[in-house]
Amino acid sequence: MMLIPTHHFRDIERKPEYLQPEKCVPPASPGPSGAMWFIRDGCGIACAIVTWFLVLYAEFVVLFVMLIPSRDYIYSVINGIVFNLLAFLALASHCRAMLTDPGAVPKGNATKEFIESLQLKPGQVVYKCPKCCSIKPDRAHHCSVCKRCIRKMDHHCPWVNNCVGENNQKYFVLFTMYIALISLHALIMVGFHFLHCFEEDWTKCSSFSPPTTVILLILLCFEGLLFLIFTSVMFGTQVHSICTDETGIEQLKKEERRWAKKTKWMNMKAVFGHPFSLGWASPFATPDQGKADPYQYVV
Repeated sequence: MMLIPTHHFRDIERKPEYLQPEKCVPPASPGPSGAMWFIRDGCGIACAIVTWFLVLYAEFVVLFVMLIPSRDYIYSVINGIVFNLLAFLALASHCRAMLTDPGAVPKGNATKEFIESLQLKPGQVVYKCPKCCSIKPDRAHHCSVCKRCIRKMDHHCPWVNNCVGENNQKYFVLFTMYIALISLHALIMVGFHFLHCFEEDWTKCSSFSPPTTVILLILLCFEGLLFLIFTSVMFGTQVHSICTDETGIEQLKKEERRWAKKTKWMNMKAVFGHPFSLGWASPFATPDQGKADPYQYVV
């Protein structure tokens, strides 16, 4: 099978006749302002449910197997507050990443009227997505799961049942960070609990029977180790992607850089908001990304 270079498709899109605006149906009237974004994908919904189940399982083991039965009140209170706060922030970040529009381009807007309204200058190039019939801004890519073109799409993540794009990358980064932190915290507490149970009577270090306690702790240890490795790698790749201002898809396709190069600090502020504040670590703070033109074309 002969492979066709990526730039071949770009060349085709540069031809005016390829746009074929007469074949695009005008987009439907937009929904109510503030309507919730949610992808109806069976695999993504299942993965999101599994994510919540695993976090709640960790919550159950930490509280009812390790902290509540502990006779060290200060140890239980401090670790309980820290773990629950991190778990709450992780689930809140997951919800924001899942329910936030990642930067979807209006569907079916490649109409003759819309193209004329852009008032393009001579030499400017526009791209049309043949799948969703949309005029694609620069750095937008089509997602086959969301069935939309997404601005600065990094990848589609089934664990958050959404694309990671321009508008929700901050929440995805926070989700991976907080999951990695609660995984590390859980592993440390499991280690201390095992040491405590070996030194004391197993029947006194948990409200469950010794075999049940061991099984629950081993399962939590396996889950924590797996998620610590996975989310730490994801967190590192996302931070690297932000600092280099190059999405995962752009790195994979080795696309030619057609946008202005900025400093790493400016790239971080573009994702997490201006200026630097504690809001960077909060999934409830919507980043102020400035008033950039959503439609940018190559000259």
